[in-house]
Amino acid sequence: MTAGLTRTALDLGDPWDAGNPLGYPEVLAADAAGEPFTAGEELLRSAGLQRHFVPASLGGELRGADQFARTMRAVFSRDAGLGVGFGATSFIAAVPVWTAGSPHQRRTVADVLLDGGRCAAAFTEWDHGADFGRADVRARPAGDGWRISGAKHLINNVARADLVTLFARTDDRPGSRSHSNLLVDMRGRPGTHYRLLPRYRTSGMRGCLLGGIDFTDAPVPAGAVIGEPGDALETVFRAFQITRCVLPGMVIGILDSQLRLAVRYAQGRRLYGQAVADLPHTREVLGGAFVDLLIADCLATVGARALHVLPAEGSVLSAAVKYLVPKLLHEAGYELSTLLGASYYLADGEHAAFGKHARDLPVAVLAHASSAVCLSTIIPQLPRLARRGWAATDTAPPPATLFRPGDVLAELDPARLAVNNRGVDTLTATLRAERDRADTDPGVRRHADAFCAELAALGERAGALAPRDQTVMAGRDSFVLAHRYSVVLAAAACVGVWRRHPEDPFLGDPAWLVTALQRLRVRLDRATRPMWTAAGPVPATVDDELSRRYRHNLWFDLTSTPISLDRSAP
Repeated sequence: MTAGLTRTALDLGDPWDAGNPLGYPEVLAADAAGEPFTAGEELLRSAGLQRHFVPASLGGELRGADQFARTMRAVFSRDAGLGVGFGATSFIAAVPVWTAGSPHQRRTVADVLLDGGRCAAAFTEWDHGADFGRADVRARPAGDGWRISGAKHLINNVARADLVTLFARTDDRPGSRSHSNLLVDMRGRPGTHYRLLPRYRTSGMRGCLLGGIDFTDAPVPAGAVIGEPGDALETVFRAFQITRCVLPGMVIGILDSQLRLAVRYAQGRRLYGQAVADLPHTREVLGGAFVDLLIADCLATVGARALHVLPAEGSVLSAAVKYLVPKLLHEAGYELSTLLGASYYLADGEHAAFGKHARDLPVAVLAHASSAVCLSTIIPQLPRLARRGWAATDTAPPPATLFRPGDVLAELDPARLAVNNRGVDTLTATLRAERDRADTDPGVRRHADAFCAELAALGERAGALAPRDQTVMAGRDSFVLAHRYSVVLAAAACVGVWRRHPEDPFLGDPAWLVTALQRLRVRLDRATRPMWTAAGPVPATVDDELSRRYRHNLWFDLTSTPISLDRSAP
């Protein structure tokens, strides 16, 4: 366990206990019915989880972005639909208000959430998807307020939201100042002002109430605008840095449960006269998924803490987190699914939850930013990063607290976040520092040197990008560069975590880090699938740690804290 680290006590009980109302049978039943898991929502509300969506300065419990992600990770590990439906949706909707809202708006949203109410984020339109700059829903000035007309789609909880954060066009002129965010109070609003669109069904997270809303000349007061008119894109660029770091950190809980279910299956199944868990291939797949989970947590944790510690660098780092962490989770989950064989496809029974987690994951991580959108955030910044950030060999590594989740941080201040990095990259200095240390492990030095060479090569290629390839019209080569840079950032995050935990018997051991760096080097080539055969064997120390954590019901993430289950693992 990381020194000094605690996570919010949120005990959902033993998922295999037939008498647990929040066990896997009940989760699967709600999923099969396609309805919200109401028993889970009631427990979370009674436990006060909604307080973690609200900044501490407004009476809530939200302080550290990484701590919040770990708190929600417990919910996602049981049911991603519950995590999104109860908490993540309201948080996404609230972040623009925490970022640019007036004191009155912040107080309004805080009171609604603290009382157990819900917020919804109305960003998406069918015709434009994530291209918010082309959004057509309009808010036009009318007297002392605004009138909203147009339809938003794919909004979770819109039918039961008290407040809606709406992204709307407020100026017909082209340019980045044509849109505004508005806080729309739905409480008591006459039905003549809007109509709810039919619910959208999805293959994953079937219990989420995904719908749409069509406004018809709906009045809102002048004070509904979040920030100043025309500020929406700038607000979104800052707010999404928070959600792009925090949401992947939550979703790591899905892979944690998939890994736990796979170990349970492998230990209980016999093949060739021995437990499946004892087969060499099984150990490599399980150990590889464990290491990939640690890589994902290193990147997500460092990204979330950078919002506090390195706020000027959040634009690129948050995009890398949102791009790479879902890929790590999805591909590790797929590898684990091959161990379950036919059991993976069963809709009920002891291992059916694995399939539900696999269906939920792609929906849970999509949210408001796809892989292409995240890489498109990085691409325009590559040339300046190459000239200023990567070429500066004297850049000091980040402070140690960036890599130590047990260190308490000041409350997150979205106003400090920069719209772009301006060529600054402190995180990769961690790799150069480790390469040049006299006391570093030889295996770590070898990989650190390789990633430094990769960064130098990226600098040459990024510096040669044509102007067109630095825009949304960029070709494949630009996206490959952004992908490879994201992998380098993940390597730097892992090295930093390892170096700053010498007291931890596992995290301070170079064995897991060398394995992680090797797997990341394989991932540098998009054409090479990062399977265990390509990444090399998993060392016995990693396999032993995985078994220890499973045996003692500990999280597989960086914390290795107790899950607080009632059972003892077989």
